[in-house]
Amino acid sequence: MEHTAETVLEVGAILLAAAGAGWLARRLTLPAIVGYLAVGLAVSPFTPGYVADRGQVSLFAEVGAILLLFEVGIEVDLRELRREHPAVLWAAPIQMAITFGASTAAFSLLGLDLAAAALLGLAIAMSSSVVVVNITRSRRRTTDRETDHLLIGWSVLQDVIGVAGAIILLAVLGAGRPIHLTLLGLTAFGALALLTSRLLPRVLARMRSEPDLFLAVSIATGLAVAGAGALLTGMPLALAAFIAGLTISEGPVSSEARKRLLPFRDLFAIFFFVAIGTLIDPGALGRGLGWLALSLGLVVVAKSLVIFGLARLARLPAHHGQLAVGLGQVGEFGFVLATVAVARGVLPGEVYAALLAAVALSIAASSIAVRVIRRPAPIVAASISS
Repeated sequence: MEHTAETVLEVGAILLAAAGAGWLARRLTLPAIVGYLAVGLAVSPFTPGYVADRGQVSLFAEVGAILLLFEVGIEVDLRELRREHPAVLWAAPIQMAITFGASTAAFSLLGLDLAAAALLGLAIAMSSSVVVVNITRSRRRTTDRETDHLLIGWSVLQDVIGVAGAIILLAVLGAGRPIHLTLLGLTAFGALALLTSRLLPRVLARMRSEPDLFLAVSIATGLAVAGAGALLTGMPLALAAFIAGLTISEGPVSSEARKRLLPFRDLFAIFFFVAIGTLIDPGALGRGLGWLALSLGLVVVAKSLVIFGLARLARLPAHHGQLAVGLGQVGEFGFVLATVAVARGVLPGEVYAALLAAVALSIAASSIAVRVIRRPAPIVAASISS
């Protein structure tokens, strides 16, 4: 009982500290995520002072990533994107291919194992849907409606393509099981996801008048499908959770599911970013500064500049600079894929620390820079009288 009380006290204290740091960051015109990351660094075992229970924080980070990506999966509406901005359907895959190829080649040429290089290349190619949504919902945003819509649409396509790529990549690399069993598991998981996508919306539609049951069934189904996917295929739980979210991403219940899951998404997002802060080891990062510089350079050159060029080529009705900068970060999938590489023993500790730092720095820089870049004011013609 005493240990439970200490755990509850620690969780409450970390949440309060993160809320305070987030509030202070916003008063300083910084994104709240900067405050969450700072709290994580402050209570990490790598900095002086109080040290949080790392296992407890990591557990919340894992659950947070699962629920975050489950909610991101629900956000997907490819039919609307195809109808309103069809050019994104070819621009985003091209960007993913260019960024993945350039990043994988760069990491591999500098000595990383090919498996680790490919996982990190995929991580660099994908942005943070959570950060993108925060950018579009911020009270201080300077983006317009079209830019907001394209930011979300592009990041959602990155998620869909990236998860498909991760599943293929992990199947090729193997998950400690024969390839034929992995493929069989993928087939079974696909059938389960398809069946759930047909049945779950009908079940939820009947529960609209009972919000407690609606929420319980939504989350329970997402966790169950994610768990089944991880067991059947060996893929990370967070990736399976994204696919579980896709099962209710379309239809009349999707918007209601998003609305009811949003408070939980925000709560676990706080723990997720706090946990990222606790995992950054300044000592290992000191040995990996070159990897950090490479990761950030790839985000700028092989990602943001590519997005800017493709947006101009496709003549997307958005502020191209804001679109490129708003997507110019390494997100929650980067954490998931880097953790997979560490678990497989193919990623050195200093590279892992560098990627976590790249997640934190790129998120902060992207969230701030997108506010600075504004659409040029229209030129007002001189009055006739002048």
